[in-house]
Amino acid sequence: MTKPKRDISEPKTLAEYLRLFFTGFAMGAADIVPGVSGGTMAFILGVYENLINAINSFNLDAIRLLLQLKISALLEYVSVRFLLALGLGLATAILLLSSFLSSTMDDPGGKVLLFAFFFGLVLASILTIGFKVSWSASAGAIFVVGAAAAFIIVNIVPAEADHSAPTLFVSGMIAITAMILPGISGSFMLLIMGQYDFVLSAVSNRDLPPIIAVGLGAVVGIILFSRVLSHLLKHYYNLTVALLVGFMAGSLWKIYPWKACLESDFDRHGDFRCLVERNVAPDASSENFALAIILLIAGFLLVNLLDHLQSKDNFIFRLISR
Repeated sequence: MTKPKRDISEPKTLAEYLRLFFTGFAMGAADIVPGVSGGTMAFILGVYENLINAINSFNLDAIRLLLQLKISALLEYVSVRFLLALGLGLATAILLLSSFLSSTMDDPGGKVLLFAFFFGLVLASILTIGFKVSWSASAGAIFVVGAAAAFIIVNIVPAEADHSAPTLFVSGMIAITAMILPGISGSFMLLIMGQYDFVLSAVSNRDLPPIIAVGLGAVVGIILFSRVLSHLLKHYYNLTVALLVGFMAGSLWKIYPWKACLESDFDRHGDFRCLVERNVAPDASSENFALAIILLIAGFLLVNLLDHLQSKDNFIFRLISR
């Protein structure tokens, strides 16, 4: 696999700013849904490695520039324009869509449609990125490890937990680590740790103390973990991408749209909550089956279109053009 340039592409035109904003918006929308990762959206939309490098730029050199009051040099060094455009899109999606996606997830029919669209997105991502990996025995083994790890994580039964500031801080660290890994959802990690409903409610109600605690944990977690990812991408690029594709493949089990609930309970609000699900064959006679299939295909084609616009060499478009 050809290793891309490590330089971070700073936006210069309005079109580039808007592209980053809507990329961040897609990441934020994905991160709200348990089972879908914002990191997957970053991978799909071609900003993943730039994002890791930009986060990784918050280091001792950046602190030195700050202490020397070289603000202009600091802003350029840490890629503020790139991060700001992406971050504004992400924050906008979370603020605007948290209530809508929360209610959609509570509606069985709406959840099927939402997961069908994301299933198409992730399936296409696995194929488009997987076709660019130089597959070998070691890459295949790493892929299997990633898929198995993601499969185990998405099948963990959610726990009950307290919502103290230290717990929320640690939850933010873990969630953001998952959030920037394609295939492992930060919101699902919050669900496993018993924090998802509480944090989503805090965001919807603009309850600042828990938001700040989770946010601080996320900042610390992403700065630390980005260094690990940056090192892996620099020295083991092909194997790391194979691992990330494996994460996405393992997560497909969680976002498969059609499920039956095996075990359930009620959350702290008295609302029904499914703990253990089983994937089932879809009912072709159901009223939303056709729409779910259309959304799945739309998500699949959308990713391939975006990949083709960037690479000009998407395998689906090559097949269509023959």
